[in-house]
Amino acid sequence: MKTSNHSSTPMIGVFDSGFGGLTVLRALIERLPRANFAFVGDTARLPYGSKSRRTIARYAAQSAQFLVREQGAEYLVIACNTASALALDAIQEAVPVPVLGVIEPGATAARQASKTNDVLVIATNATVQSEAYTAACQAQGLRALEKACPLLVPLVEEGWTDHPVTEEVIDIYLNELRAEAWARGLNPDTLVLGCTHYPLLRPLIERAVRPGVKVIDSAEATAQVAAQIFNGRVTGPVPATEQTEQTEIRCFATDSVEKFERLGSRFLGRPVGKVELLDLGG
Repeated sequence: MKTSNHSSTPMIGVFDSGFGGLTVLRALIERLPRANFAFVGDTARLPYGSKSRRTIARYAAQSAQFLVREQGAEYLVIACNTASALALDAIQEAVPVPVLGVIEPGATAARQASKTNDVLVIATNATVQSEAYTAACQAQGLRALEKACPLLVPLVEEGWTDHPVTEEVIDIYLNELRAEAWARGLNPDTLVLGCTHYPLLRPLIERAVRPGVKVIDSAEATAQVAAQIFNGRVTGPVPATEQTEQTEIRCFATDSVEKFERLGSRFLGRPVGKVELLDLGG
């Protein structure tokens, strides 16, 4: 990872293919309340999962360069599992600042939580097909079993985060995953949420897992790593009444600004404010 000299109030750039990465931004704000943030959601070109690795790398590099060159970001967090899985190297080559993805921190948190060394991962089709979590977990000495859960993202975006249908869908996915784990002789005690939409479903997921299974939110894990990197210089307690004033946030979307403003507050846990339209070209 490249090094960088951080100012007392650094600008941190956060990038996602859509607005799910706002859950990562939310966790970052909680841990780094005195930092400033610029967020880009490449909503004009999602879903990234249907694109080639080369195209994803080009799109992600464009957003990263905008955050560094135009917004002065001194540090980048890639709040997108697909881009973290398929384009992290390309992003690191495209910008002269440190870059953190969401996959390695999630695997590290799983390593710290697991006692059996067997880990389950739920994610989107593209992330599962990349096998990035499997590789990251293997590097930590873990055995990982990944499962795509394609219905969960649209259910979250529909606002059905505490709905019986969503609860049933989660149960079906986890039962299938447990059956496959049993067939492979695994004894999983940890479940990694490998999609930035899934933190909104965490209460339902925690009710659906078996007793003793630890749920790892990769957004939380990523924010924790970022906080450790800044080593207390922009952390520390900030009264809730002052946090909005302390934290400057600028949000950009490449399309569907109104949808971003409407749904974004659900992911961020607070109003996203005025979202600016960004043209990154083709």
